[in-house]
Amino acid sequence: MENGSLKKWRFQGNKALTTSSGFTVRGVLESLRENLNVNDPRPTIPLGHGDPSAFPCFRTATEAEDAIVDAVRSAKYNHYPPTVGLLPARRAVAEYLNRDLPYKLSPDDVFLTLGCIQAIEVILTSLAHPGANILFPRPGFPYYESLAAHIHLEVRHFDLLPEKGWEVDLDAVEALVDENTVAMVIINPGNPCGSVYTHQHLQKIAETARNLGILVIADEVYEHLTFGSTPYVPMGVFGSIVPVVTLGSISKRLIVPGWRLGWVVTSDPNGILLKTGIADSIKGVLNISSDPITFIQGALPQILEKTKEDFYSKIIDILRKDADICYGKIVEIPCITCPNKPEGGMFMMVKLNISLLEGINDDMDFALQLAKEESVMVLPGIAVGMKNWLRVTFAVDPSMLKEGLERMNSFCQRHAKKQ
Repeated sequence: MENGSLKKWRFQGNKALTTSSGFTVRGVLESLRENLNVNDPRPTIPLGHGDPSAFPCFRTATEAEDAIVDAVRSAKYNHYPPTVGLLPARRAVAEYLNRDLPYKLSPDDVFLTLGCIQAIEVILTSLAHPGANILFPRPGFPYYESLAAHIHLEVRHFDLLPEKGWEVDLDAVEALVDENTVAMVIINPGNPCGSVYTHQHLQKIAETARNLGILVIADEVYEHLTFGSTPYVPMGVFGSIVPVVTLGSISKRLIVPGWRLGWVVTSDPNGILLKTGIADSIKGVLNISSDPITFIQGALPQILEKTKEDFYSKIIDILRKDADICYGKIVEIPCITCPNKPEGGMFMMVKLNISLLEGINDDMDFALQLAKEESVMVLPGIAVGMKNWLRVTFAVDPSMLKEGLERMNSFCQRHAKKQ
């Protein structure tokens, strides 16, 4: 009785949280990490998540590091920031995005967040109401699913079409929408597909959404990380056709995911989001949320203004080289096929032919055994909505990428069914 073993307590953990968080990228990778062989002397090769910051070749720009140091030493940014973010930082984001837009954003269109993850939380929470539903791409980024389940927002999926460069199946979008549909999400450049949408396809998305009366949420956290034949076009270009909420951050282009600075931007020159109360809802969510670090906000204008094009070009060159290596090594593995060579971002989706393998049941089983036997971590496709596919991260040191894919090839040969 003294230690409470016989006492009935009235509290318990929220089991719904445990369930919804289990299929985030972090949740799945943690399962793989637990399956690693601690006695394997070889380094673990992380081909499962998009954070190349640990590799020296992906180190961020010195201008960005200097901006942080200057902001801290100025002693001007030790205070709480405003709910929507510091004005100079919001102005800097607006000016940065305006380089690619046919109209001008103002600082009032920009809301700063704790990385793009919080940006997702802010916009989905702003849109959620009893009975509402939202359209997500399949495959997609699993955090959207987990958060929607947590806030009781019904999810409906439209497929991305691998035979068409992972374009949105717009016929499916039209069939899914009803009077309670609030928005559709696109991720461009694509996570997990490595796709980059053309101007023509993005315009079709905008026109479809306008005709259906729904908002477009454009996740552009991998903006400008393109290295194929299709140039990056922000969805905000079509803001005069349909209201667009753009989600972004400095995490990927500047290779600083740990700095946790992102944004929600209302790309809406017609003011529809203001009239419908979405902008006020965004502020309302931010009023009950944590803020991005003040000194990171303070450094942002200097980061965006002074980071040289040479740095961005260097990162693109490494990603292009890595994508070539990844595609070239994948096509050598008989049980894996890749429908499209990636043109942007940090990932590619590859299809697993389980029928060619012995003792492996599905993609999750493949990933678990690969981690255990070869100390290589890849994300099973089930985590992004595609059973018996894999999401492979190519944004690692090129020599380590080669080794990881060679280990994967050895694993597949070892498990190949005997003819």
